[in-house]
Amino acid sequence: MKTFIARCLLLLALVCSCSAADSIWDLCNKKSNFSGSSQISKNIDSILSTLVSKTPSQGFVTTTSSSYNKKDNVYGLAQCRVDISKTDCTTCIQDAAKKIREVCPNQSDARILYDFCFLRYSQENFVGKLDTSAGLIYYNVANVTETDPKTFDNELGTLFDKIRSEAVLRESQGLGKGKTKLTPLDLSALDCAQCFATAVQSFMGACHNKKGCRVLYSSCYVRYEFYPFYFPLDPSRTGTSVGTISSVRL
Repeated sequence: MKTFIARCLLLLALVCSCSAADSIWDLCNKKSNFSGSSQISKNIDSILSTLVSKTPSQGFVTTTSSSYNKKDNVYGLAQCRVDISKTDCTTCIQDAAKKIREVCPNQSDARILYDFCFLRYSQENFVGKLDTSAGLIYYNVANVTETDPKTFDNELGTLFDKIRSEAVLRESQGLGKGKTKLTPLDLSALDCAQCFATAVQSFMGACHNKKGCRVLYSSCYVRYEFYPFYFPLDPSRTGTSVGTISSVRL
């Protein structure tokens, strides 16, 4: 009987691809329009400069750009996946900083996600606060047909339990990963687990019995595939999901 490998990733904050044109998700809060305020714009640029310079060496950075008028303060956060190189992290964060100013030019609450990193800034201090208020699901429209749905759900649930317990540990730096055979830092551990549980609920809805799925929130990013997608890659098992990819906004 054929054996399949499912791998899953949980990132504590969100994760960026190495091309500025290929962001997975971006969100601009239209209510945070700051048109006409040069100070807020300067504070955002200062935040981005700090995140670009410090994230590659530290992996996860939070920072604040303060003003005499506190209402102009801006808070920022960036994180790279701990399994990628500093070079890829640098490229990713640079792309994210450039792209977010293009897609959210007049918003002071914005976030952007790529495969390798995540970046966010806001005038509200969001650091350390659970946020599942908005998100996105990407799923492979191809169904799992090689094993029965109940077996798949059970194996996937067991895998999620394993990587959740790993990802919430401080020494894991927000990364949980694992694999299972299918045969017919910022946030507190509690908040991280809660975000994870919310994402898994979405998996069981929009992604039920699908061959691949990603659930994206501002506080966590969860993904499973039938091929390796975290580093170091197994060259004998790399590949792409079979079928068309679709998306649903949460």
